[in-house]
Amino acid sequence: MAASSSHLTCSLLLLTFITFTISPVTATDHIVGANRGWNPGQNYTLWANNQTFYVGDFISFRYQKNQYNVFEVNQTGYDNCITEGAFGNYSSGKDFIMLNKTGRHYFICGNGQCFNGMKVSVVVHPLAAPPTSSTGEHSTPKSSAPVVLERGLWSLLLSNLAWFGFVCWI
Repeated sequence: MAASSSHLTCSLLLLTFITFTISPVTATDHIVGANRGWNPGQNYTLWANNQTFYVGDFISFRYQKNQYNVFEVNQTGYDNCITEGAFGNYSSGKDFIMLNKTGRHYFICGNGQCFNGMKVSVVVHPLAAPPTSSTGEHSTPKSSAPVVLERGLWSLLLSNLAWFGFVCWI
């Protein structure tokens, strides 16, 4: 009976692995300001207009810690550069913020640099359905980096299937 239980456990692990391996899951990390980062004097409106944000994507801010910060605010906070009633306060210098709901999101620097242009607003769209056919063309903005890659790699699946077979049914 112990051998049967072991085979059942291995089978369940294998099924779980296959399910997560072949499901396409993607997210994008949108690095604010691309290689210029979160600094005064940048045109973040232009940067944001060249991005497409989806639920589950990340927006990340890169800056000198202790010099700047990031607050997620409402439109009034954004328009007036005030942090009162902020939804989030970040100050690590490498802030990764998941965009978990649709709509417009507003971010500002809370140490006065908002008045020097350190503010950005982005529109987050619902997660798009997977494409039905592939054209072979793929375009990614320069300031976006994949966070979670598509996991439908058949070679990975096959090599792990072989490993599971070896470990579980020896």
